[in-house]
Amino acid sequence: MKILSILKEGASLGLRNSLSIIGAYLLYILTIWVPYINVGTTIAIVSLPVSISKGRVISPLEIFYSKYRKNMGTFFLLLFFMFFGYIFSILFLVIPFIILSLSWSQAIFLLVDKGINPMQALNESNKITYNYKIKIFLIQLILSLAYFLIYFIINLVFGSENYDLINMLQYGYPIEMIISAAFSTTSLIGSILTFLLSIIYYVIEFGTKASIYKFLNEKN
Repeated sequence: MKILSILKEGASLGLRNSLSIIGAYLLYILTIWVPYINVGTTIAIVSLPVSISKGRVISPLEIFYSKYRKNMGTFFLLLFFMFFGYIFSILFLVIPFIILSLSWSQAIFLLVDKGINPMQALNESNKITYNYKIKIFLIQLILSLAYFLIYFIINLVFGSENYDLINMLQYGYPIEMIISAAFSTTSLIGSILTFLLSIIYYVIEFGTKASIYKFLNEKN
């Protein structure tokens, strides 16, 4: 696994599916209140990298496919096992938790893609990530650092007036100050750039997860 190759392919896969990913998220938000359907769409959103890893441009409507709702029971059971596994690993401080989270990082993808049971998904994920945990961690770290670096630069350039509007509302700033901050030129530009940065980051993150999953499956 070459880190730069994964990042390059991940960016390509993510950006190629950017409109589909955004569309899927919008549909997910609009239908999150619909009982039963929302379970299938949640599973679909979480496992979206599986579809992206196939190398095709996905459809936003895929989140409504019945195959995701079919996995409802095994999905919840897998989350149950993962939750308690993470809890116990935290008792042994941070490093075991990080290692376990990397070992099980492919479990949900495998459960949805291969149709295997939760224990098989955890075991298979642990197997295919063996010897690749450090590289997977570094890929995630590089993406996060790149995001925060660009975010810092945006706030450095537009920071004089780019107030955190949520905090201003939370701490009861005067309404005229909030309105002034929201519509000031630098604040507006900074907010737009930060919003676009977040979208690009999450799109590339999805693509990178797809690239990692694709590589691990091909190697095994």
